[in-house]
Amino acid sequence: PILLQGKQKAGYSPNIDSGDCVVVINAAQLVVTGNKLKSKVYTRYSGYPGGFYITKMDDMIAKKGYSELFKIAVKGMLPKNKLQTKMMQNLTVTE
Repeated sequence: PILLQGKQKAGYSPNIDSGDCVVVINAAQLVVTGNKLKSKVYTRYSGYPGGFYITKMDDMIAKKGYSELFKIAVKGMLPKNKLQTKMMQNLTVTE
């Protein structure tokens, strides 16, 4: 997240996207320890009544792969503002 935000640069400003492009290769070699595959859940809400979805980590890996898990984790570490989507565009994850 620090590279995506540009905090390592001398001219860092929190309201300017001065981060670098980050490429992650071999995301499939991600090691998950403990019981996280069965117990960690990802939630999303569609906005409609009854539209609350819960997905376990192993189901998410089977459907979307490790790259989506990596993107969700990095997005959670970034600041929740208008620059978050621009920073996420600078992240490329391959399996």
